[in-house]
Amino acid sequence: MDLRTRYLGLALKNPLIASASPLTGSLAGLRRLEDAGAAAVVLPSLFEEQIAAETALRDRLDDLASGFAEARGFFPEGSLPETGPHHQLELIARARAALDIPVIASLNGVTDAGWTRYATLAAQAGAQAIELNVYFPPTDPRLDSKAVEQRHEDVLGVVKRAVNIPVSMKLSPGFSAPGAVIRRLDAAGADGFVLFNRFYQPDIDLATLRLWRQPTLSSAAEIRPGLLWIGALAGTLRAEIAASTGVETADEVIKYLLVGADAVMTTAALLRHGPDHLRGLLAGLQRWGEARGFATLAALRGRMSRAAGGWPDDADRGDYIALLQNYAAPLP
Repeated sequence: MDLRTRYLGLALKNPLIASASPLTGSLAGLRRLEDAGAAAVVLPSLFEEQIAAETALRDRLDDLASGFAEARGFFPEGSLPETGPHHQLELIARARAALDIPVIASLNGVTDAGWTRYATLAAQAGAQAIELNVYFPPTDPRLDSKAVEQRHEDVLGVVKRAVNIPVSMKLSPGFSAPGAVIRRLDAAGADGFVLFNRFYQPDIDLATLRLWRQPTLSSAAEIRPGLLWIGALAGTLRAEIAASTGVETADEVIKYLLVGADAVMTTAALLRHGPDHLRGLLAGLQRWGEARGFATLAALRGRMSRAAGGWPDDADRGDYIALLQNYAAPLP
């Protein structure tokens, strides 16, 4: 089966993209992912706050060295650390030179100036596309939904005006009307969407009475929001869609493609099983498609979307009622 597809206008040899993780943070890791079959890679995010903190620290050290002659012995010329996005930009340039697959930069900013500056630098370093990870949990109850949605549109606008490479938006499903927000961003010029991001939510350590934040890897049980909204939106947008979250086996890859995803991103499974897990995902997709007579990926993609008649318009509420009425609780 021909697995070729397109995402962000980029030609991909198959639909699997290795999303941002420690595995994509080194050239050696990126090469392993490419060798295992990744069709594209997303590099770790540039975080505006981290860059600002590193720059401030270097400035303080520089001020100390310039104010006291004796301090020059501790900070000889060229010994102060590189700050700002230097290392990430170098990785973009090296990856672009070494890999035969597309290299996508990820940005996680705060201010308009930060989004614009780092997007421009990433494009100059050789990134073939940019993923905007607008991680913005609206936990302030004074912030209304309109302001949250407008912030996403503003970020997209400043970056699109700053660069001439494709720009995607990695979104959470937590909007009051995700479909309407995504359609607005599509009309505003987004070239792609990654559906969905995950908010890291805290727990409480009862021994210390402190918030406890520990990242948890996604599981296949988390695939359903993506299936719902990709299935509802596929075929209605100008932009292309990459599915994300819950991709553990080839089954999740196939399901995402059936509802209309153009590409499928995975991180957790690769962290659990290593880059070679990509080979199994691709082999499973290939076997399933060929067993059902699909000659190309395009032939199966979107067959279960709403636009293709994959489910009727009244299925959402009808299925909900049927599930509640027919559910049989286990006996105690």
